[in-house]
Formats: sequence, structure tokens, C-alpha cells
Amino acid sequence: MRIGAGVPWHARLPICRNICRRRQECWSRNSWHWVRYPWHGALGQFGTTDRDKVEQALALTDTGALKERLVDTLSGGERQRVWLAMLVAQDVECLLLDEPISALDIAHQIEVLSLIQTLSREKGLSIVLVLHFVNMAARFCDDIIVLHTGRLIARGAPEKIMTTEELKRIYGISMHVMFHPQTGKAIALAS
Repeated sequence: MRIGAGVPWHARLPICRNICRRRQECWSRNSWHWVRYPWHGALGQFGTTDRDKVEQALALTDTGALKERLVDTLSGGERQRVWLAMLVAQDVECLLLDEPISALDIAHQIEVLSLIQTLSREKGLSIVLVLHFVNMAARFCDDIIVLHTGRLIARGAPEKIMTTEELKRIYGISMHVMFHPQTGKAIALAS
């Protein structure tokens, strides 16, 4: 059904302003073909190597059961894991991830960052993350780079960054640092 069919485009504007259309995407095997597109081009075929890379990525990210699901049915954490699987299937050496845990609850933040850390260690990937959560950065990252208005203001291992003095310099507020009783990792709390 086409709403406003036979009506000039400018006459349909009031109708269009009141209708919201949301494209429904799905993760099908056909969608996964696009993941490997840079490796075979527009006229290339999705071959055995592509299939193997996709299957490896699905296994590494534990997303095999999600590959046929509609995006709208995935939780935030599942969706992030599927995006990571798509990136891993590219078979690159470095991933740049911009706020991969934004809008996730703490359980999903830990799940996604644990997966990213596992990918880094098991596949030997270099991973650069943009995070706004210093405690998560200290828990999961090997090196922390702190930017303020586009300038580097601190860099180092979590142990170097997670001190009361350094955090005060970075954030401009007093921070208390304590250590997690199980992991021994530093945790910062605003004073």
C-alpha cells in the first residue's frame, strides 16, 4: 500500500510528517556476506575463506545463535557482540571502537569489554577504545590515554593513571582510589 499514491510529492508532505517508517534490518547469512565485501569486491563471490572467517568470528564472539535474528530483537549487549563479530570477520589487525559500551547496563558493559579483551589476547588484535568510564578503562585496558579538548593530558598503565593525584589533575575534582578485593584493580570514586 502506498499512502498518497497519485498525489504530487509536495501535497504528500503533511502526510509524511505524521508517519514514521523504521527500516527493519535482519542478520541473515546474506547480511554476513557484506561483512567480507572489502575482500572480494562487488562482483566477487562469497567463498570458503569468507565463510570460514564469518564462522570463526561467530564462534569467538559467541554470536552464532544470533545470526538469523532481527536487530530489533537483540538486547544492547547482544547487538554490540554482533557488531564485534562483524568487525572480527574482517580479519584485520586493529579495531577502533568508539564508545562500545555507551547505553549499556553494567552487566553488558562488563560482558562487551571482557569480549574485547579476549579478542585482543586470543587473536592478537590491537584495540583502541574510546571510553568515558575510568574504572572500566582501568579494569580492561593495558594502556590509558586521556584526552581533554583534543589534547593528550595523560598516558600510562592503569596503575599510573589511577592515583588520587593523577585523577584530580585529569578531572579537576578530588577522587578516592580503593582496590577491588577480588581483582586488586584500582577503583576511583568521586569524593
